[in-house]
Amino acid sequence: MNKNSLIYVAGHTGLVGSAILRRLKARGYKNLITKIHRELDLTEKKKVEGFFTKERPEYVFLAAARVGGIHANSTYPAEFIYENLMIQTNVIDLSYKYGVKKLLFLGSSCIYPKMSPQPMREEYILSGYIEPTNEPFAVAKISGIKMCEAYNRQYGTNFISIIPANVYGINDHFDEEGHVVAGMIRRFHEAKTNGYDTVTIWGTGRPKREFLYADDLADACIFLMDKYDRNEIINVGTGCSTSIAELSEVVKETVGFKGKIRYDTTRPDGNLERLLDTSKITALGWRPEMPLKKGLRITYEWYKKHIRH
Repeated sequence: MNKNSLIYVAGHTGLVGSAILRRLKARGYKNLITKIHRELDLTEKKKVEGFFTKERPEYVFLAAARVGGIHANSTYPAEFIYENLMIQTNVIDLSYKYGVKKLLFLGSSCIYPKMSPQPMREEYILSGYIEPTNEPFAVAKISGIKMCEAYNRQYGTNFISIIPANVYGINDHFDEEGHVVAGMIRRFHEAKTNGYDTVTIWGTGRPKREFLYADDLADACIFLMDKYDRNEIINVGTGCSTSIAELSEVVKETVGFKGKIRYDTTRPDGNLERLLDTSKITALGWRPEMPLKKGLRITYEWYKKHIRH
């Protein structure tokens, strides 16, 4: 990409898409194309084709997706698989048909098998059963990855797929459909504001996750758009895992909640551990910069300023 390239950021209002847009602007990219949902519904192919016919983007960051935590995945499995399949199928296919030079597709670490060895290497995909609590979403994301690989093989496109760790940061959904960090921040803040003495966390607190700040992920996306051209997925993470119990304590401290934490063991834990092997991207010269505690402070300050309570 160069500073005058026509770049389409699909999903620019979301957690990752907004971070990619911020980082592109900060680096001096000027010809950035964005559309909000009411302007362009990516599940409708005719409308998406009309967009590609008119705009003719050269590069595409495909960050648009229906996302959420365990609760959202369990409640809306049909919507998660349908919407994600439609979005990515339309954008990937039309990127090929309208001559996009390069596309970056955002996968998810939940695509790896439930019992995958840790840390998870890229070749472990499809080597075992997926965690049931997020299976529809994971199947959709695997389909997107395989679609990119198939188009590369058959049509000679340059469509790359990355697998990020659990992402958090500003501009997330701080509700029941949000990611684990966003949901946790909201619960602790509401408990503090309303004078509650206990915050309940789903599961046992033992599962370990890898938390990646959204702006670090955005930097990795831009880095890989410039540096990575192989027809193989590539992990993006921090290389460090944190248990949900440890995360709860850090969020509690960040928010300033003085009460107790209760773990609801009747609720599912999901995978007991999910840590990415990041040796491939590290060998290319990229590393994350944001420490977890600092990232949580920034996210909480943004939440207090932008979310109605």
